[in-house]
Amino acid sequence: LGMFSELKFPVPWGHVAAKAWGLSEGHPVLCLHGWLDNANTFDKLIPLLPRGCYYVAMDFSGHGLSSHRPAGCPYHFLDYVTDVRRVAAALQWRRFTLMGHSMGGAVAGMFCFLYPEMVDKLILLESLGFLLAPEDTEAWLKSKRRVIDRLLSLEAKQQTPKARSPEAALQRLLEANSHLTAEGGAILLQRGATETPAG
Repeated sequence: LGMFSELKFPVPWGHVAAKAWGLSEGHPVLCLHGWLDNANTFDKLIPLLPRGCYYVAMDFSGHGLSSHRPAGCPYHFLDYVTDVRRVAAALQWRRFTLMGHSMGGAVAGMFCFLYPEMVDKLILLESLGFLLAPEDTEAWLKSKRRVIDRLLSLEAKQQTPKARSPEAALQRLLEANSHLTAEGGAILLQRGATETPAG
Protein backbone atom coordinates (compact mmCIF):
# COMPACT_ATOMS: atom_id res chain seq x y z
CA LEU A 1 0.00 0.00 0.00
CA GLY A 2 2.97 2.33 -0.42
CA MET A 3 1.86 3.63 -3.82
CA PHE A 4 -0.89 6.23 -3.95
CA SER A 5 -2.74 8.16 -6.64
CA GLU A 6 -3.89 11.78 -6.61
CA LEU A 7 -7.59 12.58 -7.02
CA LYS A 8 -9.45 15.83 -7.70
CA PHE A 9 -13.16 16.46 -7.25
CA PRO A 10 -14.75 19.61 -8.72
CA VAL A 11 -16.65 21.89 -6.32
CA PRO A 12 -18.25 25.28 -7.12
CA TRP A 13 -15.19 27.24 -5.89
CA GLY A 14 -12.52 24.97 -7.45
CA HIS A 15 -11.71 21.43 -6.36
CA VAL A 16 -11.22 19.16 -3.38
CA ALA A 17 -7.98 17.16 -3.61
CA ALA A 18 -7.40 13.70 -2.19
CA LYS A 19 -4.93 10.84 -2.34
CA ALA A 20 -5.88 7.20 -2.59
CA TRP A 21 -4.21 3.90 -1.69
CA GLY A 22 -5.24 0.38 -2.72
CA LEU A 23 -7.63 -0.86 -5.38
CA SER A 24 -10.82 1.10 -6.02
CA GLU A 25 -12.91 -2.08 -5.74
CA GLY A 26 -11.68 -2.57 -2.14
CA HIS A 27 -13.80 -1.67 0.89
CA PRO A 28 -14.08 2.17 0.90
CA VAL A 29 -12.47 4.09 3.77
CA LEU A 30 -12.52 7.90 3.83
CA CYS A 31 -9.77 9.48 5.96
CA LEU A 32 -10.20 12.96 7.43
CA HIS A 33 -7.21 14.96 8.69
CA GLY A 34 -7.01 17.32 11.66
CA TRP A 35 -7.00 21.10 11.99
CA LEU A 36 -4.40 22.79 9.70
CA ASP A 37 -3.13 19.36 8.57
CA ASN A 38 -3.71 17.66 5.23
CA ALA A 39 -4.04 14.21 3.63
CA ASN A 40 -0.34 13.45 4.21
CA THR A 41 -1.27 12.90 7.88
CA PHE A 42 -2.07 9.32 6.85
CA ASP A 43 1.11 8.57 4.82
CA LYS A 44 2.80 6.47 7.53
CA LEU A 45 -0.38 4.87 8.86
CA ILE A 46 -2.06 3.56 5.71
CA PRO A 47 0.72 1.15 4.66
CA LEU A 48 0.28 -0.54 8.09
CA LEU A 49 -3.49 -1.01 7.68
CA PRO A 50 -5.28 -4.05 6.23
CA ARG A 51 -5.07 -4.53 2.49
CA GLY A 52 -8.34 -5.08 0.68
CA CYS A 53 -9.50 -1.57 1.50
CA TYR A 54 -9.52 1.48 -0.73
CA TYR A 55 -8.27 4.37 1.42
CA VAL A 56 -9.05 7.90 0.26
CA ALA A 57 -7.59 10.75 2.34
CA MET A 58 -9.09 14.10 1.36
CA ASP A 59 -7.73 17.59 1.93
CA PHE A 60 -10.48 19.72 3.48
CA SER A 61 -11.16 22.97 1.62
CA GLY A 62 -8.37 25.47 2.28
CA HIS A 63 -5.95 22.68 3.28
CA GLY A 64 -3.33 20.71 1.36
CA LEU A 65 -3.94 20.82 -2.39
CA SER A 66 -7.66 21.67 -2.14
CA SER A 67 -8.92 25.06 -3.29
CA HIS A 68 -9.51 27.72 -0.66
CA ARG A 69 -13.05 28.93 -0.25
CA PRO A 70 -13.56 32.43 -1.67
CA ALA A 71 -12.12 35.23 0.49
CA GLY A 72 -14.56 36.25 3.19
CA CYS A 73 -16.23 32.82 3.36
CA PRO A 74 -15.91 31.16 6.77
CA TYR A 75 -14.79 27.58 7.36
CA HIS A 76 -17.47 26.07 9.60
CA PHE A 77 -17.60 22.47 10.78
CA LEU A 78 -20.76 21.96 8.78
CA ASP A 79 -18.94 23.11 5.63
CA TYR A 80 -16.36 20.37 6.21
CA VAL A 81 -19.21 17.87 6.63
CA THR A 82 -20.54 19.12 3.29
CA ASP A 83 -17.07 18.58 1.74
CA VAL A 84 -17.25 14.95 2.93
CA ARG A 85 -20.73 14.57 1.43
CA ARG A 86 -19.47 15.98 -1.89
CA VAL A 87 -16.52 13.59 -2.02
CA ALA A 88 -18.71 10.59 -1.16
CA ALA A 89 -21.09 11.62 -3.97
CA ALA A 90 -18.21 12.10 -6.44
CA LEU A 91 -16.86 8.63 -5.56
CA GLN A 92 -20.42 7.23 -5.74
CA TRP A 93 -19.96 5.65 -2.30
CA ARG A 94 -23.25 4.65 -0.71
CA ARG A 95 -21.73 3.14 2.44
CA PHE A 96 -18.17 3.48 3.72
CA THR A 97 -15.91 3.61 6.75
CA LEU A 98 -14.89 7.00 8.15
CA MET A 99 -11.54 7.48 9.88
CA GLY A 100 -10.92 10.88 11.40
CA HIS A 101 -7.98 12.39 13.27
CA SER A 102 -8.56 15.21 15.78
CA MET A 103 -10.77 17.84 14.06
CA GLY A 104 -11.37 15.28 11.27
CA GLY A 105 -12.80 12.99 13.95
CA ALA A 106 -15.27 15.67 15.00
CA VAL A 107 -16.28 16.16 11.34
CA ALA A 108 -16.56 12.36 10.92
CA GLY A 109 -18.76 12.13 14.04
CA MET A 110 -20.99 14.93 12.78
CA PHE A 111 -21.27 13.23 9.37
CA CYS A 112 -22.25 9.91 11.04
CA PHE A 113 -24.88 11.69 13.06
CA LEU A 114 -26.43 13.32 9.97
CA TYR A 115 -25.97 10.39 7.54
CA PRO A 116 -25.97 7.22 9.66
CA GLU A 117 -27.09 5.08 6.72
CA MET A 118 -23.88 5.94 4.83
CA VAL A 119 -21.36 4.91 7.49
CA ASP A 120 -20.58 1.32 8.46
CA LYS A 121 -17.71 2.07 10.88
CA LEU A 122 -16.34 5.16 12.59
CA ILE A 123 -12.66 5.22 13.58
CA LEU A 124 -11.55 8.12 15.78
CA LEU A 125 -7.89 8.98 16.35
CA GLU A 126 -7.24 11.48 19.18
CA SER A 127 -10.81 12.69 18.93
CA LEU A 128 -14.06 12.54 20.87
CA GLY A 129 -16.15 12.59 17.73
CA PHE A 130 -19.24 14.75 17.95
CA LEU A 131 -21.19 15.37 21.15
CA LEU A 132 -24.57 17.07 21.18
CA ALA A 133 -26.95 17.89 24.04
CA PRO A 134 -29.86 15.40 23.85
CA GLU A 135 -32.45 18.19 23.60
CA ASP A 136 -30.77 19.51 20.42
CA THR A 137 -30.60 16.17 18.62
CA GLU A 138 -33.91 16.24 16.78
CA ALA A 139 -33.61 19.82 15.52
CA TRP A 140 -30.03 19.26 14.39
CA LEU A 141 -30.87 16.11 12.48
CA LYS A 142 -33.72 17.75 10.61
CA SER A 143 -32.29 21.15 9.81
CA LYS A 144 -28.58 20.51 9.14
CA ARG A 145 -29.10 17.52 6.89
CA ARG A 146 -31.75 19.43 4.95
CA VAL A 147 -29.36 22.36 4.45
CA ILE A 148 -26.63 20.12 2.99
CA ASP A 149 -28.97 18.04 0.83
CA ARG A 150 -30.68 21.12 -0.59
CA LEU A 151 -27.37 22.84 -1.36
CA LEU A 152 -25.99 19.83 -3.23
CA SER A 153 -29.18 19.23 -5.22
CA LEU A 154 -29.24 22.91 -6.24
CA GLU A 155 -25.64 22.67 -7.42
CA ALA A 156 -26.38 19.49 -9.38
CA LYS A 157 -29.17 21.32 -11.22
CA GLN A 158 -26.99 24.38 -11.97
CA GLN A 159 -27.56 25.15 -15.64
CA THR A 160 -27.02 28.21 -17.82
CA PRO A 161 -29.56 30.90 -16.93
CA LYS A 162 -32.47 31.01 -19.38
CA ALA A 163 -32.61 33.94 -21.77
CA ARG A 164 -36.06 35.53 -22.16
CA SER A 165 -37.51 38.54 -23.91
CA PRO A 166 -37.88 41.57 -21.60
CA GLU A 167 -41.67 41.01 -21.66
CA ALA A 168 -41.37 37.33 -20.72
CA ALA A 169 -38.88 38.17 -17.96
CA LEU A 170 -41.28 40.73 -16.52
CA GLN A 171 -44.16 38.24 -16.80
CA ARG A 172 -42.17 35.63 -14.89
CA LEU A 173 -41.18 38.09 -12.17
CA LEU A 174 -44.81 39.16 -11.69
CA GLU A 175 -46.00 35.53 -11.52
CA ALA A 176 -43.46 34.75 -8.81
CA ASN A 177 -44.25 37.93 -6.81
CA SER A 178 -48.00 38.54 -6.72
CA HIS A 179 -47.55 41.73 -4.67
CA LEU A 180 -45.55 43.50 -7.42
CA THR A 181 -47.11 45.95 -9.86
CA ALA A 182 -45.93 45.84 -13.49
CA GLU A 183 -44.19 49.18 -12.93
CA GLY A 184 -42.44 47.92 -9.78
CA GLY A 185 -41.37 44.77 -11.60
CA ALA A 186 -39.93 46.76 -14.51
CA ILE A 187 -37.94 48.93 -12.08
CA LEU A 188 -36.47 45.84 -10.36
CA LEU A 189 -35.65 44.17 -13.69
CA GLN A 190 -33.54 47.12 -14.84
CA ARG A 191 -30.97 46.15 -12.26
CA GLY A 192 -31.87 42.51 -11.64
CA ALA A 193 -31.49 41.18 -15.18
CA THR A 194 -28.60 41.17 -17.65
CA GLU A 195 -29.00 41.56 -21.38
CA THR A 196 -27.25 38.97 -23.54
CA PRO A 197 -27.41 38.47 -27.35
CA ALA A 198 -29.94 35.67 -26.72
CA GLY A 199 -32.27 37.83 -24.64
